[in-house]
Amino acid sequence: MSTLPACPKCHSEYTYEDGTQLVCPECAHEWSADASGETPAAEGDKVIKDSVGNVLQDGDTVTVIKDLKVKGSSLVVKVGTKVKGIRLCDGDHDIDCKIDGIGAMKLKSEFVRKV
Repeated sequence: MSTLPACPKCHSEYTYEDGTQLVCPECAHEWSADASGETPAAEGDKVIKDSVGNVLQDGDTVTVIKDLKVKGSSLVVKVGTKVKGIRLCDGDHDIDCKIDGIGAMKLKSEFVRKV
């Protein structure tokens, strides 16, 4: 009798170990042996971190850590500019915000620091 947990997807009892992973031969689902088939809560959610590693959330206030040229214009977002009420979004530029004097912008999280 196997002491391995059943498959979390199809509940098959015929799971086996493959290195550090558990594998179901019936549905081909693989999962970590230490997680016991439980999917982490943040698996579907993308965690966005600032330049120092702080986790960002909607509504946070951040500070720009580098002069950023605004594409298609002669404007520059200066170092130390505070941006309030950010919104996180998917894509290359993962912060959607409004900067005073410039307007709506998208920023990369690697160029901001949480206040």
